[in-house]
Parts: sequence; structure tokens; C-alpha cells
Amino acid sequence: MEIIKTPKSAFEQITDYPFKENYLDFDGMEMHYIDEGKGETILALHGQPTWSYLYRKFMPHLKDHRFIAPDLIGFGKSDKIVGSKNYSYDLHFKSLKNFIDKLDLNDITLIVQDWGGLLGLGLLGQFPERFKRVVILNTFLPIGKPANFGFKLWQWFAKYHPSIPTGGVVQFASASKLSKEVVAAYNAPFPSKKYKGGAKSFPGLVPTDPSHDGVKEMKDAREILSKWNKPALVLFSDKDKVFSGAENFFYKLIPTIKDDEKIIIKNAGHFLQEEKGEEIAQYIDKFMKGQKLI
Repeated sequence: MEIIKTPKSAFEQITDYPFKENYLDFDGMEMHYIDEGKGETILALHGQPTWSYLYRKFMPHLKDHRFIAPDLIGFGKSDKIVGSKNYSYDLHFKSLKNFIDKLDLNDITLIVQDWGGLLGLGLLGQFPERFKRVVILNTFLPIGKPANFGFKLWQWFAKYHPSIPTGGVVQFASASKLSKEVVAAYNAPFPSKKYKGGAKSFPGLVPTDPSHDGVKEMKDAREILSKWNKPALVLFSDKDKVFSGAENFFYKLIPTIKDDEKIIIKNAGHFLQEEKGEEIAQYIDKFMKGQKLI
């Protein structure tokens, strides 16, 4: 496999991501992450086609905690594998297991969204003892059911578009107009189509057949969450074209979700951390401190 790095110059125009770079090794590749603050450990996982930049608005409101957000292999400042065929659920899962092992993370408050949910909840399903709380944002746990026509179109677009417009995807899935600077920040990790193998691969990796990789992990995650006796918080947005309404699946699945904690984030699309990051972070801070959310 050919491994490439996004030039550091690609990120120089970003002015609202003032975080120290940290790296660890995974199978000969460098995985970038931010590690800010002290206190209880938060592990925040992004999806496709974003990176840890998505969580920048959380930091000022979670100063009492240690906030860790990695860039998945193929995204952000992490190394990129050339060619979408070289990515798999197993690769991403093993990279995250390697990540929590090398940083020796325990008593984790897990925050997941989009593909961060498929991977992070998959990790929780295999190693529940390492997690203290879970916060679930706009995601799902697919177990091999056929995709609907709309998702098939997205898979086709990601697979066959010559250079998937990552910043444009974030804008399309948002409820509000993003600034040119923000769109540029989501484009930054991918200076050419050669860097976009990870971004192109994810839609096709969603398990839409019982034989697909990840189905076991999704089923195990469902099983663990159905018996979850630790705190859980589900925050979905009202204008997500894919997942709005899917919060009810998690409400029914997880026994520790309280009726007075069923909150919908208003006027936000799929990437609700981008549009309502401050509001969500404040809810998470109260949730971790055992305070009333509303």
C-alpha cells in the first residue's frame, strides 16, 4: 500500500483550530489526535468526510475534562492510504483499538457521530468495561439490511465521483450556510483526489448485507447497549436528511436514557457538531457532572 501525508501547508489557512498536534503509530502509519485539558477522559470520534476539526467548538465548554479526538486513518492530519479499496471496517476498528490501548484510556466518555458511531459503538460493544458513559449523535447501527434507494445513490456518488467534494458534502448536509473558511477547512486534508481514498470508501463499507464486515460488531453493540447500566445521552438534530427520527431506535434500545434527557438539537443538519457545537458541549458537560440538562 502507498501511504501519503497531507502537507502541513494545507492546514496553514485554518485559524480556528489552535490545538497541539499529537501522533501515534498504527501499523506503520501516523494517526493524528488532539488531546486537550485534564480531568475525566472524553473520546470523540468523527465520521465521513470530516476530521477532528469538527469538534473544535466543544473545547471551550469542556475545560474540566480531558478531550481527545483522533483523525481516522485517511482523514484530517492522519496518514492517507492511496486507493479506496485499501480501507475496511477492520482497519479502522483495529486502529481505534490500538489508539485506546497505546494511550491506556479507561473510564471513557465516548462521543460518536456518523461513522464514528459504527466504529466507536462497535468498540464499546467489544470492550464495554473501558467506557463509563456514551453520547450518541446522528448515527446508527446497521446489521446488514439492504440500503434504500437514497443511500444507494450516495454510495454510487462516493464511488464514482472523480474527486468527492468533501467540504461541499459537509455544506450539503448542513441546515445553515457555512463560511468559506469552514468549507475550506474540511477540504484541507485532501489537496487532490489521491488523498481521498478514505472519504470515498466509507459509504461502501456500511454493512448492507449480512455477510459484510462490521455486522458482528454492530450486533454486539446493540446487545451491550440493550443491557447498558451506565449513563447514556442521545442528541440528534431535527434537520438531518438521513438520521432525523433515528434517535427513537436508541431511546428504545438503551435502558438508562431518561425521559427528561430526550433532547432534539434544533436547526442543525447531519453535522450537528459544526452548527451547534457550543450547545451540544454544554449539554455534555452537564451530563458528565450529573446535572439536570433542561
